[in-house]
Amino acid sequence: MRWSVGIEAEGDQVLTREQVVDLADAVAVSSGIATGIGANRYGAQLLVQAGSRDEAIEAATAEFARAVAKAGLPVGPIVRVEAVSEDEDGDPDGEWDPDQDRERGSVSSSERDAGTSG
Repeated sequence: MRWSVGIEAEGDQVLTREQVVDLADAVAVSSGIATGIGANRYGAQLLVQAGSRDEAIEAATAEFARAVAKAGLPVGPIVRVEAVSEDEDGDPDGEWDPDQDRERGSVSSSERDAGTSG
């Protein structure tokens, strides 16, 4: 089953657009988006395949840690994790949209390539 997992960590510095773009690049392999421009919290929304919520959170947390390291961001404690399965999305037309609750300041790889941010 596919899961959309949101993870947010808190750091001790305000992140620049470039740092969040680097995180967006790193999470793109998981169809992810990154958040945190101008904030001391940064995060990602990742798509993972897993059999349960716990497995989805475990897989996404590992991917997030890899992406944070690849982006060269300072490691901060994780302060929020949410996981929603494709069966739980609550969309009345049956289409699963993992981006439906994107936060302001998000950067996806396609937006990065176009030079915009959400």
